[in-house]
Amino acid sequence: MSKLVVIGSSSMDLVVSASKRPSAGETIIGEQFKTIPGGKGANQAVAAARLGSEVYLIGCVGSDNYGDIILKNFKQNNVLIDYVEPVTYIETGTAHIILAEGDNSIIVVKGANNNVTPKYVEKAKEIIQKAEMVLIQQEIPEETVEYVVDLCHEYSVPLLLNPAPARVISQTVIEKATYLTPNEHEASILFEDLTKEEALKKYPNKLFITEGKQGVRYFNGEKEMLIPSFKVEAVDTTGAGDTFNAAFAVALSEGKNIEDSVLFANRAASLSVTKFGAQGGMPLRAEVEGSISS
Repeated sequence: MSKLVVIGSSSMDLVVSASKRPSAGETIIGEQFKTIPGGKGANQAVAAARLGSEVYLIGCVGSDNYGDIILKNFKQNNVLIDYVEPVTYIETGTAHIILAEGDNSIIVVKGANNNVTPKYVEKAKEIIQKAEMVLIQQEIPEETVEYVVDLCHEYSVPLLLNPAPARVISQTVIEKATYLTPNEHEASILFEDLTKEEALKKYPNKLFITEGKQGVRYFNGEKEMLIPSFKVEAVDTTGAGDTFNAAFAVALSEGKNIEDSVLFANRAASLSVTKFGAQGGMPLRAEVEGSISS
């Protein structure tokens, strides 16, 4: 069993589905509304736990009803929450999601996730030092990401940075991260002076650009590789990227080579979009392995 630490956000997803997105000033009738535990950190932690890893989440929720639901959900999914703290003076983070036209649009309100500061993470140094891999994203303060990258580099712990939501990050962070997994939009912000091909070649076996239905692209030191995704009937694409990142980290931490790890992660991500909600379709280990071998 691999041991992973996820440092990131925990939120409540407020999801509305409709046949189309409203234009500015337009009101339309939606089809469905649901509240579902989410947040990029929480999603990645749940996905990794379902795939059989021992997972600690380092994060914050509010001491409110949403926070209680999120904590209960972690326990149900075997995510270890020794380092998840309810804060009393700010609400749990929320993500406001529109599902329409075969894709999603999301507005994130950080709330208690802003309390995931370097000082807060420092309390978990011991468990970070023992991790086989650390996963982090960008729905928490920028200085926390920088602190964790430095900490993992100091401890020689592999770190996977999922640079989402998109923002410019320093060259130092890029160099010290073990793996970077932006989508195409995020990659264009990270490497605005480079073409996709140039960026991939500059960071062999480190930069993995996710391209949705097309698959995942990286440079293996000799040639550019595109590992295709699996064709499925998509119901909800929310959380597919988080599932990919979690599954990729699980596979790598178990000693799989990079190509097999990407394949495993692509299959997990493809299964995740076949059900409603970011975590609703996140697969169990047997589902991923069975569908790859069949």
